[in-house]
Amino acid sequence: MSQLPYHAVIVDLDRTLLRTDKTISEYTQGVLREWRQAGAYLFAATARPERAIADYRRIINFHAVTTLNGARTLTPEHTYENAIETEDALFILNQLCETKDMVISVEAENGIYANQDIPVWHPAVTDDIREIPKKERIYKILASHPDRSVEKIRIDLPETVYSTVADKKLRQYMSRTATKWRGIQQLLESVGLKPEQAVYFGDDNDDLEPIRRCGYGVAVSNALDCVKAVADEVAESNDEDGVARTLARLWTRS
Repeated sequence: MSQLPYHAVIVDLDRTLLRTDKTISEYTQGVLREWRQAGAYLFAATARPERAIADYRRIINFHAVTTLNGARTLTPEHTYENAIETEDALFILNQLCETKDMVISVEAENGIYANQDIPVWHPAVTDDIREIPKKERIYKILASHPDRSVEKIRIDLPETVYSTVADKKLRQYMSRTATKWRGIQQLLESVGLKPEQAVYFGDDNDDLEPIRRCGYGVAVSNALDCVKAVADEVAESNDEDGVARTLARLWTRS
């Protein structure tokens, strides 16, 4: 087989590498294994915290990962952190708590906390979520409402914090120093590679910049339209092994 066209493969997880049932097919595992054995670095760039990707790190043997949309990046040699300042976290939480029935959670250094139970996440439920930033570093704040669209969740933001929409249903708040792209830069720098030497796969708003800036940007077919619009290629869906099928085509063409 010919030489690898890219030295790094960077993948988003949910709705990109992972199938809808959160599995990774044997075919995809096999293709990624071939790229790794040929010398490529495999990286994950995800909104998940590291505790929620342990199985995938073991299955794929990622060289390094950036988590929580770049709030924490873990390489073999270093951990980079980009937390929300305590005062800024309190400013955001105070506003969110003013709205009745708002579902609020925070990703903190010791785990996830929420103002009510969220079954799929299993958070520690607290009576006053505003106490958490006084005790722990906050990496991400998330909000949703049962009777309000995510677009209508609007609050004033400090200059050091930005907001995005995830999975069309969650409003998330992070430090401006915490972005997927910043995390990806740290991943690549850790192994001495440039963005043009990497292929990136994604589906959501936070994947826009990596898709634009990496050497080859791929959107899976189930991605948001705005993501597909900026991609170099639109692959098969996450349930059709779009990541692996594209990697196989890229290697064959090189």
